[in-house]
Amino acid sequence: MRTVVLFLLLANLTLFGYTRLDSVGSGEGARLAQQVQPDKIALLTPQQVAALGPAKAAALADVCVEWGPMTDTDRARALTDLEALALGKLLSQKRVDVAVAYWVYLPPFANKAAADKRAAELRGTGIRDVSVVDGGPLRHAVALGAFRSEDAANALVADLGKRGIGGAKVGARAQTVAQTALVIRDPPQPAIAKLRELAPGYPGAEVRIGTCDKAA
Repeated sequence: MRTVVLFLLLANLTLFGYTRLDSVGSGEGARLAQQVQPDKIALLTPQQVAALGPAKAAALADVCVEWGPMTDTDRARALTDLEALALGKLLSQKRVDVAVAYWVYLPPFANKAAADKRAAELRGTGIRDVSVVDGGPLRHAVALGAFRSEDAANALVADLGKRGIGGAKVGARAQTVAQTALVIRDPPQPAIAKLRELAPGYPGAEVRIGTCDKAA
């Protein structure tokens, strides 16, 4: 029964993707350009499920949607966004170690007081994940987020520019950080619809559907 539920979830999200494509220009390039973050949805197709065979398909008794990874700030925001669904025990969290390669920052300020003041101003505008660098060659710089790809980092710089915040730079910064993924077991249809609605607002997170981990 739950395998059937998985097929229905996949069909729902696939249908959404096709309706998005059909609503834009006829050219394939234009269609791809108009998709809303197509790389953020990773699906197990019905064909892939069928290829598992009866024994392995039976392991799909538990269907989970995983949304992440997220910073602590985004995690708190996402939990608030999902609150109205009253998911209860269906919703859990798990730690995810994320390798990041780029970060966005404002160049070092004259001293810590000046950096702290600017960081407070940025938080006041609703910008998330703001911190002051307290050591190294970029001491007193204001960090605005770490990202797995340069494109994601550049997207934040562009967004900051639209808000009237200039001077942000992208730099290489290879490190592993601990983040969080939200896991919804046997998600009800309203949860799928809500995630589809929220996903564009969380550019660093992916939505994945598949079998549940034992710890989920």
